[in-house]
Amino acid sequence: MVIPKLEAFKREPSDYAPAKAPVFFNPVMELNRDIAVLCLKVLQRIRKRDLTVCEPLAGCGIRGIRFAREVDNVSKVVINDISLEASKLAEWNVKKNCLDEIITVENKDANDLLSDYASPRHRFDYVDIDPFGSPMPFVEPALRSLRSSGLLALTATDLASLCGVYPRPCLRRYGGLPLRTEYCHELAIRLLTGAVVRSAAKLDLAVRVVFSYYAAHYVRVYLIVERGAKRADACLTQLGLIQHCFSCFHRETLDHTFLLRASICPECHKKLSIAGPLWIGSLLDEHFTAQILEEVWRKPPKIRVQKVVKLLTQLRQEVNSPRTFYVLDRICDSLNMPVPSVKRIITELQKNGYQANPTHFNPTAVKTDASAKSFKELILAEISTDTSEASS
Repeated sequence: MVIPKLEAFKREPSDYAPAKAPVFFNPVMELNRDIAVLCLKVLQRIRKRDLTVCEPLAGCGIRGIRFAREVDNVSKVVINDISLEASKLAEWNVKKNCLDEIITVENKDANDLLSDYASPRHRFDYVDIDPFGSPMPFVEPALRSLRSSGLLALTATDLASLCGVYPRPCLRRYGGLPLRTEYCHELAIRLLTGAVVRSAAKLDLAVRVVFSYYAAHYVRVYLIVERGAKRADACLTQLGLIQHCFSCFHRETLDHTFLLRASICPECHKKLSIAGPLWIGSLLDEHFTAQILEEVWRKPPKIRVQKVVKLLTQLRQEVNSPRTFYVLDRICDSLNMPVPSVKRIITELQKNGYQANPTHFNPTAVKTDASAKSFKELILAEISTDTSEASS
């Protein structure tokens, strides 16, 4: 593979080298590409036939080339970039890997390319949208270019807007309000998914989330796309709002997308803040997630196995877990108490009949169906026990 030598394009220490290079390539996204390969392998196992793939924002083409080389029974890959330099480099890499018969390289606007494949007999089984920023400008053409039961993969790197630092761009791009909460990265996935659900519904399409995660500077969502107005209507029922109290950490989910008046926190009687409309359904499909982990060991791929397995193992624990999570550091700071171990708090929650598990979003966080009040009471009880044992 020929890729840009990024250090050559970095003039200042603060420069973001991938954006300065004439052809975009980000080595930090290796984990993203590793998991994309695994997800495509799972799709091939489920479909049990040849697959066609499209990467409309390909850069130097490394992702599409990995699809063709590492996934069995991929019959066609279309990679594209609007940059002429990127397309030429991608062509060179395709020839160097002897994949000319499988991979077609295009030099078009991404949406124009996807529109070219929107007719029934030309659609793809898998479309991967991995832009610099928001994927929303490409979502509707990508949905049109997918076969029924096709897989759409989306990356969003504009976390400053999705996580509430800049709420107005989030409202423009995703049609929902973000919140700067401790679980803002989960809200980012839910806001992105909610926006895709609404875009799909316009086309009488439904989407089903089979896999999603947060890593470093981006969120990633994998969705199965299905045709039918009734399915789209059912999908819309999974949109709602999340209300959050910045005073006492109380949060609640509303299974509708409108409020007639501002709500008051039932615990501390302060005004609740609102996030959404967003996706309130599941963020992981148990079977699909398990199959990804199995695929790592089925035929060891050329990936950073340890890092991938760690993330997948964490995500498998989160299947069917409650919405949002509590961060122990934040809770304990508000109580002026030392921070207990996550493992210990999870054990105590489970002993008290609550669902509880760790989360990949934050190493000091707990996903649980306990209320904020019950969660704080449990922490206080545990710390009081420690204090009593220490004094005795």
